[in-house]
Formats: sequence, C-alpha cells, structure tokens
Amino acid sequence: MAPKKTAKRAKKADDAANELANFILDILDKQSAEDIVKLDLRGKSSIADYMLVASGRSNRHVGALADYVLKGLKEKGIEKLGSEGIEQCDWILIDAGDVIMHLFRPEVREFYSLEKMWSVPSLHGETDPTPADA
Repeated sequence: MAPKKTAKRAKKADDAANELANFILDILDKQSAEDIVKLDLRGKSSIADYMLVASGRSNRHVGALADYVLKGLKEKGIEKLGSEGIEQCDWILIDAGDVIMHLFRPEVREFYSLEKMWSVPSLHGETDPTPADA
C-alpha cells in the first residue's frame, strides 16, 4: 500500500511543478518575452523539475519580465523565491523551487547556451529543449 501513496504524491508534485511552470510561461508570453523554452529536468537533475529560459529585448525588458514574474508568484502565494542578477538585468535567475527561470538579453543567452547544456537525454530517454508552445 505504501508504494501507491508514494506514486500518488510524486504525481501530485509533478502536476504542481508543471502547473507552476505553465503559470510562469503565461506571464512571460503576456509580457512579450522572446524565444521561451521549457526544459524538463525530471530524471536529469535534482535541483528542479523544470527550467524556463526566455529572452527580453533589452536590459529594461529583462528587468520588467522578472518584476512581472516575481509579482505573479507572490500573488499566487509563493513567498520563498530566490533571485540573482536583478541589478544588471543581463541575466536574471528566479528560483521558485521546482521551477527555475532564466531571463537573458539575446546576446548573453547565445553566449551561455543553457539550452544546449541541458538538452541531453534524461534517464527516461527523452530529449529537450521543448519550445514552450509545443
């Protein structure tokens, strides 16, 4: 009986992480983020279930995107948020627990190529990156 409870909890956690990722994706889409990608990290890393990567057109746009996401997450009741890079707005990281988001200016994103680093097959044989609208 215990394995079923564990499987149900795991599915519920997966659903919650996917819902959170989609909530953030919706904010990014509404605020005109560019080249949005949702990476499935399940089976690849224990740091998070999903990584979102998106670009803003300028430092100002990247900063505004981060502000919208942080505000939306706080309104949703997610208080334990980590963030880095808000002062420079070249590359901003927001850690929402099961979902990690990276916002870049396009040239900074191209330089670091996070999508390529995380596009290795998972333990389940799946590959990424997956465009967010797929």
